[in-house]
Amino acid sequence: MAVIGFKFVRQSTLHLRPTPFQYLRKVPILTHLHLHFTLSRFFPNSIIHFIKAVQKSIVAVNASETSTDENSGGGNEKSPAWKKIGTKELGIHNSSIGPAARKVLNGLKKRGYDVYLVGGCVRDLILKQTPKDFDIITSAELKEVMKVFSWCKIVGKRFPICHVHMDDTIVEVSSFNTARGKKGVESSHHTKAPNSCEKDLLRWKNCLNRDFTINGLILDPYERVVYDYMGGIEDIRKAKVRTINPADISFREDCARILRAIRIAARLGFSISKETAHFIKNLSSSVLRLDKGRLLMEINYMLAYGSGEASLRLLWKFGLLDILLPFQAAYFAHHGFRRRDKRTNMLLSLFSNLDKLLAPNRPCYGSLWFAILALHKALSDRPRDPLVVAAFSLAVHNGGNLLEAVNIAGMINKAHDMRFPELLDPSGMDAKALEAGVRDLAESIRGTLLQMTDEHFVSQAMADYPQAPHSDLVFIPLELYVKVFNIFECVKRSAVKRSLSKQGMKIDYESLANGDIQEIRHVFARIVFDTVFPLHQYQDQALKSSSVSQGG
Repeated sequence: MAVIGFKFVRQSTLHLRPTPFQYLRKVPILTHLHLHFTLSRFFPNSIIHFIKAVQKSIVAVNASETSTDENSGGGNEKSPAWKKIGTKELGIHNSSIGPAARKVLNGLKKRGYDVYLVGGCVRDLILKQTPKDFDIITSAELKEVMKVFSWCKIVGKRFPICHVHMDDTIVEVSSFNTARGKKGVESSHHTKAPNSCEKDLLRWKNCLNRDFTINGLILDPYERVVYDYMGGIEDIRKAKVRTINPADISFREDCARILRAIRIAARLGFSISKETAHFIKNLSSSVLRLDKGRLLMEINYMLAYGSGEASLRLLWKFGLLDILLPFQAAYFAHHGFRRRDKRTNMLLSLFSNLDKLLAPNRPCYGSLWFAILALHKALSDRPRDPLVVAAFSLAVHNGGNLLEAVNIAGMINKAHDMRFPELLDPSGMDAKALEAGVRDLAESIRGTLLQMTDEHFVSQAMADYPQAPHSDLVFIPLELYVKVFNIFECVKRSAVKRSLSKQGMKIDYESLANGDIQEIRHVFARIVFDTVFPLHQYQDQALKSSSVSQGG
């Protein structure tokens, strides 16, 4: 991780503000069909077009291509007949497929193999969202794929796939022939196998191996059709996350699907089907069977790609926060935050401000969200004067120049966000006291980092809540701990010594994703400052906070 920061030019007004697009409130995608007219204001060319296309395509599907079985694998509910829909009807264009994926598709197709896009990328193309990546399945054996591409490697033992390196991107390629080896799935699913042709049967069997109906879609970019054997189109229309096979079987087979359900629902603003939600709660502790590297990857997907706030809410709702991030779960519990609470708090506000800067194609490095967790825990353990927090964020921002940070903070004359108990009432601190407060906060954060990466301290986080599951899980590796420690190392006892600082206010997203320390400090400071002193003040809401309704 490279080390950078940014130089803050002192002016009469504070210019630590996001760019205009960051103020736009995120609107959940397709929450309910009866909100058609409301949604049409936000999604005139995507979701509404998609709904109309689906309605039209359902009528147009040839009866010979549909199954009459009404049983669903995910929840014993009736599901729509399987169908194929033209990509034009769904508003999908091949130009939306990433260039690296197109090269892999064309390379295999030219050699006579069948190739398809599968999984979440098809779902995202339907929803007019940018896929995080593109997964391909082919009729070629994996060894044959390796012969086609010079830089290619087979990975995975249980479910082997090919990693094809193309244009600085890794494209995952799986084989129908590998998927055939998985047994026992068909017996757990109630949908009849298609009897139209061998290719349909192969595609159907592959979909049975997948996690959720909305991920069980197969796109043929050459025939320009999407195959839907599991009712994925209908669940996209309903904005629903539902397992393809019965949820208990699906999650016992692969407990990582529990975390993927949370991640997908958070990112898309979808709800989770009743049966799927039931077994997420009942089998939540099974995620402890995953290795720590996999847990870190899943948490990073949740917090670093623009859906951190929603992910934290869902992790809390389903009891997973107690297991994965016990300190943060203790914070929710201590402040009376109910599992379905609709209110906000400082932790959620910090991640809400982070989410405004990120997207699936503009992620941050994991050190940023871990730094936010550490700062918040330090403030939760010991509330501070808002000017101390502001000065600290400025000192991180400018590479450790405490004099400049304190002087700028002293010019702030606006009210802080009074909803958060982590922020004390301003005490009129002079420059010397403010500087001491910044140093003290920096030391507290270093201590917090140690606690959050120590199994003993983690195991005691929920000690006051004996009904909570016991967890001493620490999945943060030493490398990430050191990177976060270095973010705050610039705030030293010397008032003038400082590290290099970032030039300019524009975020370099490539540097942010790679963990460039100057870029991380830059974004960290923006998030913290805008949480303590938001652009839109909340004094009126603060007066009414006691009457804010809570969820059940």
